[in-house]
Amino acid sequence: MSISIKKYITLLSIVFLALGLRAQNDEPVTFEVRLSKEKLGINERLRVDFVMNQDGDNFTPPDFQGFRVLMGPSTQISSSWTNGVRSYSKILSYFVQPTSQGTLTIRQGTIEIGGKIYKTATKQVVVGPAVDKPSDEKTVDDVADESLHLVAEVSKSDPFLNEAISVVYKLYVSPNIQVSNYRPLDNPKYNNFWSQDIPVSRLSVENGSYEGKPYRYVVLKRIVLYPQKSGKLEIEPLSLEVTVEVPSNKRDFFGGRIYSQTDKTVSAGNRVIDVKPLPTMGKPENFSGAVGNFDFEVTTSKTNLNATESLQAKVEVSGRGNLKLFKLPEPILPSSLEVYEPEFEENVRTTLSGSQGKVSNNYTIVPSFKGKYPIPSIAFSYFDPSTERYNTVNSREIVINVLEGPNNTLGNNALPSNGNRQSVVATGNQFNFIKLKPNLIAIDKKYFFGSSSFYTWLLSPLLLIPLAVVFRRKRETIASDVAGNRIKRANKLAKKYLFTAKKALGNKDAFYIALEKALHNYLKAKLKIETTEFSKDKIAALLLEKQIDESNKDGFIALLKNCEMARYSPFSEVQMQQDYDKASEVISLMDKQL
Repeated sequence: MSISIKKYITLLSIVFLALGLRAQNDEPVTFEVRLSKEKLGINERLRVDFVMNQDGDNFTPPDFQGFRVLMGPSTQISSSWTNGVRSYSKILSYFVQPTSQGTLTIRQGTIEIGGKIYKTATKQVVVGPAVDKPSDEKTVDDVADESLHLVAEVSKSDPFLNEAISVVYKLYVSPNIQVSNYRPLDNPKYNNFWSQDIPVSRLSVENGSYEGKPYRYVVLKRIVLYPQKSGKLEIEPLSLEVTVEVPSNKRDFFGGRIYSQTDKTVSAGNRVIDVKPLPTMGKPENFSGAVGNFDFEVTTSKTNLNATESLQAKVEVSGRGNLKLFKLPEPILPSSLEVYEPEFEENVRTTLSGSQGKVSNNYTIVPSFKGKYPIPSIAFSYFDPSTERYNTVNSREIVINVLEGPNNTLGNNALPSNGNRQSVVATGNQFNFIKLKPNLIAIDKKYFFGSSSFYTWLLSPLLLIPLAVVFRRKRETIASDVAGNRIKRANKLAKKYLFTAKKALGNKDAFYIALEKALHNYLKAKLKIETTEFSKDKIAALLLEKQIDESNKDGFIALLKNCEMARYSPFSEVQMQQDYDKASEVISLMDKQL
């Protein structure tokens, strides 16, 4: 009897279990969003829970527009049996913080359960002004928010066009917390600025104050900017992810304070620079864009020499300002002097106050004739932002005295002595009156028919037939030479794009696109390769294999790098001219070596 009762009880358990499983399977699927609060301050955090009663796949959260995601998703799963009925719950949680006040919307989240897509309803959240929190209610993240600040300190908010300003990024840390690590999330792009980074060799902690409270700070980044456009220009923010350790009220076994660690994202915020245009009143005609405080001079290595000897003439600008962003004036030299292309020299260092040093053009001059040759005074103009006035500096006049050499009979802008002059003397009947009636008579009349010209024109079509055959075969040979035709086309394209780059001087984007195409087509023509498939390192290796000089190879690679950098950084017209001249020089030298 007892055995049958046990079988009966077991059977009932199996039946109830089956009914429970069926009841669970028949339970409708729920997927909803729950908020920790519907009204909060802009400095408070919001917990967003996505709750489901059955496990699912392919969860897609909302974009959280208007919020900054601080943490998530974290997962919580609970499963229990009650009276043979299994209950299941899965929660995906996010912690977010609003970025602006107003009524914000938590959009729909989606998940796939049992092959079907389920969506949550949208939720409205009202965000008001910041609220004060008692210190005993502040979380670790709240303390970190109040104790960590990234600041961009700008030296001047209203500079003139091409006037230097500095931006120093400082991370302020309260004495209450500790920073163990940081990494940049988003480096700013300085559009419409010429930028020069000043590396920070060593991070050193200094004592300072922030909003009247004592803080420690460290300088993370320093940069000097020269605005290339007038008006309101925006500097993008620098963003960092910082690992912060915040002390809690708990103590360890030895009585030491226990620290809680959290990751915080800080940003320096956007800064707007109001750039003033240079005044038009009083602007000299020869002004080439120099802004700062400069000295100017023209010197020569010697003033007395013989013909065919050489001398050096230097045009130099020194001082403080945008030394890399203007064009040096050119000397006006007599045509009797043979002048070579100048060599540009630069000795400039950049500090937080701007660039300072000197730039110069060195001209090699070789006189051909005896005499005195003047180098007239030339003017250099610049704008001084401290006085808000234009200044013009004139060089002194220099006279080159060529002591020995042949006489220059035509002068050629020289100042020859009396012995160098040559008078013109008419001899014989060099000039006669124009005859009004020439009275010309044909000496010998010849007829075309039967002449040599007649038979030449008669037989010329027959002679052209073999020439036409040879020409046709030559054309077929050229057409079948696919590689050779590709090289010729690439060579033509290189010349075409180099010419296009010359015409586009002053237009940064068009100039550097044409210059880059010219460089790649040149390599395609000379090395028979598709350079678009190669990195700069591989191109450098190929040039070394072809025994190209190290200086020419480095110059070619530097031009390719400038073409890439021009997409993100502003380049002046002076730099474009220098890059064009460098491209012409490098291609000419590589042609000789190849």
